[in-house]
Amino acid sequence: MENQTTNIMIVGVGGQGTLLASRILGNALLAKGYDVKMSEVHGMAQRGGSVVTYVRYGQKVYSPIVSEGQADVILAFEELEAYRYLPHLKKGGTLIVNTQQIDPMPVITGAAKYPEAIIQKLAAMAQNVIAVDALSLAEQAGNLKAVNVVLLGVMARYMNIEEQEWQNALRETVPYKFLDVNLKAFELGLGADTVSK
Repeated sequence: MENQTTNIMIVGVGGQGTLLASRILGNALLAKGYDVKMSEVHGMAQRGGSVVTYVRYGQKVYSPIVSEGQADVILAFEELEAYRYLPHLKKGGTLIVNTQQIDPMPVITGAAKYPEAIIQKLAAMAQNVIAVDALSLAEQAGNLKAVNVVLLGVMARYMNIEEQEWQNALRETVPYKFLDVNLKAFELGLGADTVSK
């Protein structure tokens, strides 16, 4: 097992399942024998506010927080959140972003406009940007809320965790009645067409 710590940030808005995604990831990593530290930060609103989860793993991890410029991977459930947390991505890090736009409160109230061409801006600023339409894949799996697990499936391609180990983590974490949908969502994410830069 490598000595260094790997830093993952999962960012989205309230109600998108960022916390469940981090728990699934944490369980998969613990099963691999890693020391894992997790921390979550809520924005202003429970639903619709910005939510960030830090997952750090390695041989020995001391702090759950990922500082600016230190994230190896940012898993973004929504375009604007990807843009907001991009400064946390380390040079050469990977940004996986769902091509979905959820209007934040200032946009809903008319006080601001949703920025245009975010994916292009992200691609211009980061070296490794992987964009995926996770919402369509979640719909295909049978539940729009499975975006979180679709994105874990995409990220799984870049991690040293076997598919069976991910499935075990899903079984351990996801309520039984949603398990089939989530297993399918993970598969679809694993095999998804993505646009890489």
